[in-house]
Amino acid sequence: MNTWMRCLFHIPILSVTLLLLYYNSSLIKWKAFRRYNATEEKILLLEACDAYLNGRKAAYEATLPSSFHRSNCQEYLKQNHYITAPLSEEEDDFPLAYMMAVHKEFDTFERLFRAIYMPQNVYCIHVDEKASADYLQAVDDLINCFPNAFLASKMEPVVYAGISRLQADLNCMRDLLESEVQWKYVINTCGQDFPLKTNKEIMQHLKNFKGKNITPGVLPPDHAVPRTKYVHREDIVNSNVIRTNILKPPPPHNITIYFGSAYVALTREFTAFVLNDQRAVDLLKWSKDTYSPDEHYWVTLNRMADVPGSMPDAQWEGDLRAIKWRDMNNHGGCHGHYTRDICIYGTEDLQWLINSNSIFANKFELKSYPPTMECLEWKIRERALNQSEATVLPDWYL
Repeated sequence: MNTWMRCLFHIPILSVTLLLLYYNSSLIKWKAFRRYNATEEKILLLEACDAYLNGRKAAYEATLPSSFHRSNCQEYLKQNHYITAPLSEEEDDFPLAYMMAVHKEFDTFERLFRAIYMPQNVYCIHVDEKASADYLQAVDDLINCFPNAFLASKMEPVVYAGISRLQADLNCMRDLLESEVQWKYVINTCGQDFPLKTNKEIMQHLKNFKGKNITPGVLPPDHAVPRTKYVHREDIVNSNVIRTNILKPPPPHNITIYFGSAYVALTREFTAFVLNDQRAVDLLKWSKDTYSPDEHYWVTLNRMADVPGSMPDAQWEGDLRAIKWRDMNNHGGCHGHYTRDICIYGTEDLQWLINSNSIFANKFELKSYPPTMECLEWKIRERALNQSEATVLPDWYL
């Protein structure tokens, strides 16, 4: 038999061998899930996730999880696989703070909270003052199960692009500084965010900035100049911001205004500066009648050379959020649907999300595309398992 024929003879043998190896590997994985009492529905979901994350179709119809009903906190934590102990010494020594602004879709918020919850961290949840009493009660019932989570001491009636959105974060910042947890960075989120990294990866990402604040942004492009050039009014009744033709006075203290992301990661020292320094207080007062002040306030203060952790020469670096904007063509399209020109992620967006360098993504809706959040959480927990000191599958993995 010549060399060419011998090669042909070995090809089917090699193919069968690889197939058996893949099958055995998958079988071991699913057996491990069964050993830890995973339901058949959970196993079907994980098989579907494996397909989605590898760019294949999956014949899986997800059923929405029931809303949180607290009967026993200990049982709730166990049944919903919360992580109840730090996964590494490094993480325990570098606690994070979160300020979470929420107003709707409790199930989506609950999944976000579970995905980022760690017992060494601390969480301030701001519920829109306009939210229903039932929603507020559901959030309150949930976080009462956790000693390191609490409602903001002061709630704002939040208007999209208004000063109230920035004030909601500032209210939480003040509360977080009073917490006994000596957190290193505070990260702001909304109820439709979801993490793309493990807690350890988020912590290490922040550590790379060596005590600097992350506030992506630049000098205002032309389209952003009117936001701070003209007086704007919050219309709380109709929940919008109205631009007037009245020109604003120059910023206080001859401050140069920058334009950037509303999503930030700030050091504890910078947080204290924002709440107490006269320049920060005066800039906040000046910003109250601007459009979307959270998109200039953080970045402007962080470009001032003498503030704690400042980055005067920074631009858009930081990788805090992955967002698919409708008018951008560098993301392969939205496979869910658009709301306010931002993609609500579908299952076919999973590959793009999991390959992102960002630590969070926005936006998600559990009711619209349940497997997207489910599969992301599974993948993140799989990485967290590999990064932890566990030698067997812990309860929280499933």
